[in-house]
Amino acid sequence: MPTTQYPQIHQFLQYLRFEKRCSPNTIISYQNDLEQFCAFLVSQYSAPPIAEITAPLVRSWLAELKGDKLTAKSINRKISALKSFFKYMIKQGVIKQTPMAVIVSPKTAKRLPAFVADNDITTLFDEEEGKSLFADTWEGRMGRLILLLFYSTGMRLSELVNLQVGQLDAPNGHIKVLGKGNKERIIPLGKVLMGDLQNYIATRPPTQPGVGNVFVNSKGKPLYAKYIYTLVHSKLAQVTTIDKKSPHVLRHTFATHLTNNGADLNAVKELLGHSSLAATQVYTHNTIDKLKDIHKKAHPKA
Repeated sequence: MPTTQYPQIHQFLQYLRFEKRCSPNTIISYQNDLEQFCAFLVSQYSAPPIAEITAPLVRSWLAELKGDKLTAKSINRKISALKSFFKYMIKQGVIKQTPMAVIVSPKTAKRLPAFVADNDITTLFDEEEGKSLFADTWEGRMGRLILLLFYSTGMRLSELVNLQVGQLDAPNGHIKVLGKGNKERIIPLGKVLMGDLQNYIATRPPTQPGVGNVFVNSKGKPLYAKYIYTLVHSKLAQVTTIDKKSPHVLRHTFATHLTNNGADLNAVKELLGHSSLAATQVYTHNTIDKLKDIHKKAHPKA
């Protein structure tokens, strides 16, 4: 493995895992990108020391990736991984300056987030007899709660999978969510949904010792992320024709419906757990489209 020549990679991954508290998926992503870079260094430059890695060398790797038809988004992710790694190397005193300072990220086409339309959301959660998409069983009620929680809070899949009973605060009407980088945020929750969650917890199968997760399977073990993803995809496929049908689409829908109904963008940022407002501003396009539609229908000269 090429990383044997670069033990600093392992140290960096340990730092991400135990100090930065990054998610397993994030760590795997960093590991794959850095190992690929190491393999390039070994094969093309005979594994130069960290202190001898220059910007032209990094650019030659990026040029190879571009030649392999890698998308700008994927290349930017690899650049981000290298920036974080070399920043850590400076922190450790291995290097004095990063070769990434002069590396320019390629521009990516802005992709508008897909979301579920209001009427489709109404259909998704319709409880009228004969119309409900969820079976009147313990598992069916749990499935409805999962999708409703995604839509009502904008939680990420990993956040919902790891949601603990102790994070529900019924008296104050909110839940505490542990997000990326171990950052905690508070999200309001309506009385009805909070009550449904409490009823579910009271009637679910007994949990295994040490399991504090809200959502568990019939054996009392935490649900797998794949189970939840498959559930969401299956239910969204019954109400919408949008290409993407994932838990993240419900997160987009949460944010889009808030902005379309006049929510302050800074408030949406806090609810989503974004570190910067720039990440949240992508949702304003839907508000603008809505305003254009209203203008077209209501203005005599439109």
